[in-house]
Amino acid sequence: MLAMPIGTPACPDAGRQRRLAAQLAGMVAGAATMRVSVNDPKQRWPHLHAVVKDEAGKTMDLGRTAARVAGRWILRPWPEADWTRPHTFHLADATLTRSGLTAAVRGR
Repeated sequence: MLAMPIGTPACPDAGRQRRLAAQLAGMVAGAATMRVSVNDPKQRWPHLHAVVKDEAGKTMDLGRTAARVAGRWILRPWPEADWTRPHTFHLADATLTRSGLTAAVRGR
């Protein structure tokens, strides 16, 4: 893959985001969302952490390797995001939202 010129977003069009969502949906059958952060609660140092949920909101089991690959794929198009805070990638509409903001609105 060629390097992007300075100032060019890593994921400049929504088409790439939709392709990413399709690839992840093919990789993890039945997945609806993927929550990604670099703060794994089981580690003392920054470590990639991914949680996959289905349409019903039930957490799906995902192997460590698959979770890391999926997490890295999601991190790359949005390098400007603050990954110390969890973000959720919605596969249906290929959008990324900051999970902490959603939780704060719900009163958690």
